[in-house]
Amino acid sequence: MHIRFFDRLSRAFFIQRVFFKYAIDELVFDLTASEIFKALCRLSPDRWRNEKTRQLPRAVRLRYALEELGPVFVKFGQMLSTRRDLLADDFAQELALLQDRVPPFSSKEAIAIIEESLEDSVENLFAQFDPKPLAAASIAQVHTATLHSGEEVVVKVLRPKIEETIARDISLMHVLASMVTWFWSDGKRLRPREVVSEYEKTIIDELDMQREAANAAQMRTNCADSNELYIPEVYWDYTRDRVLVLERISGIPVSDIDELNRIGIDIEKLAERCVNIFFTQVFRDNFFHADMHPGNIFVSRELPHDPHCIAVDFGIVGTLTEQDRHYLSQNLLAFFERDYHKVARLHVDSGWVPADTRVEEFESSIRTVCEPIFEKPLEEISFGQVLLRLFQTARRFNMEVQPQLVLLQKTLLNIEGLGRQLYPQLDLWATAKPILKNWMLEQAGPKAILRDFQKNLPEWGRMLPHMPGLVHQFLENGALSQQPSLPGRRLAEQDDQRATRSIILSICAATLFLSGVLIALMHNDGLELFGLPVIALFFIGVAAWCIRKSLRE
Repeated sequence: MHIRFFDRLSRAFFIQRVFFKYAIDELVFDLTASEIFKALCRLSPDRWRNEKTRQLPRAVRLRYALEELGPVFVKFGQMLSTRRDLLADDFAQELALLQDRVPPFSSKEAIAIIEESLEDSVENLFAQFDPKPLAAASIAQVHTATLHSGEEVVVKVLRPKIEETIARDISLMHVLASMVTWFWSDGKRLRPREVVSEYEKTIIDELDMQREAANAAQMRTNCADSNELYIPEVYWDYTRDRVLVLERISGIPVSDIDELNRIGIDIEKLAERCVNIFFTQVFRDNFFHADMHPGNIFVSRELPHDPHCIAVDFGIVGTLTEQDRHYLSQNLLAFFERDYHKVARLHVDSGWVPADTRVEEFESSIRTVCEPIFEKPLEEISFGQVLLRLFQTARRFNMEVQPQLVLLQKTLLNIEGLGRQLYPQLDLWATAKPILKNWMLEQAGPKAILRDFQKNLPEWGRMLPHMPGLVHQFLENGALSQQPSLPGRRLAEQDDQRATRSIILSICAATLFLSGVLIALMHNDGLELFGLPVIALFFIGVAAWCIRKSLRE
């Protein structure tokens, strides 16, 4: 316990030193009016020890600080880099370098991890292996190689001792989250401890290369017939918990707008497809790539007028419960249709705001925030202002953060930022609305009912032979069993018997109806063409008689 405390304390002092080393305090001064905070910063000895570093451009200083602080902070910078509407241009351009240009670790260490994990030498494992990294990120770095069978691959290697760094940072984040809960009035509503716990599960999963391989394989299966997204193949024989080997892909980084324009990529269609891919993965597959920053998305050079996206880095994926997915889809569709009353009502029904919230007031506040941004392209929307207004609305109505939706919200911000970079004239709402409508029709329409019926049919068929026994057991142990009765309870028992007969008839009706449907759906060449429907109709007719009889009872 004491060791963990001192680890946290040591890490906190390290963060403070980096904070002052790169003069991040000057950036924070612009965001706070607290004179006490400013005075404490000026009194710190660390503030005056790195005058040379402080002469660097402010955006460069911020990037260096995030790189030195490690993967948790690098990922924060990656997310910020997609929000050019919230950042000055110099910050956006500099933080974009965090997406795939984090300083690599030594090739000697990478080769040692590969050989230890795969229990063989690099020379025996690969026909060719490039010790120079192709790219380096916060969690791992990538090398190119060729298998002895001739396939070109990439080898992803986890950073040395990354687990210790992550554990220390997460531990400190838990402490800071508790402090926020205790000392900030909005702490309880924002649920920082739950959010940190959710983030901890996500980033711990990202440290397992075999889990990432499984994510890639599942996503490849989901989009096997897609003409919008390609997922590289996993080479399982070369994959372990610290090493992942994937098919090497060739494409243009989605952030390289000049190159995309040079070869004639349809940028508008590409932006729409990125939005479509996100909503398809969330609502159709319920398995979405949750780290879709520009460094992880490439564009195929083939068919420039029908652009094809290629995704990499599957360490973070997201799923939703059926209930959350249902409420979220209804919320988004109501939002796209400007039905703010339904949005407010759904928030109350789902428990996202307190049950005693006045729906009309909540509806009015949502309309005030959202109405100005409709029918506008991304370039005309200030999401900084929108987020600020939404935050104020959430605070007013005591709306709690939903930790299970944090990954989805982060991914949606990435997609919106990506769309803004690619095609600022994109109408995000018009692009997403038909996708949601089609999904909801598939979930609640006639095809969905038939699909669910067919899905449950084998189980119903298995249960059908047991129904007579269950009815007999009910008769033996239920209210119809002959028990001595008191004279004063005779009328009540007669009512109970009538109710029981009604239940039995209902059970028989359900059994007979199901029998008729099963027979109707069977395919048996031994029966005559008319025999099958006649038998089915007989069972269904008897079921209808039982239902009528039970209603009279």
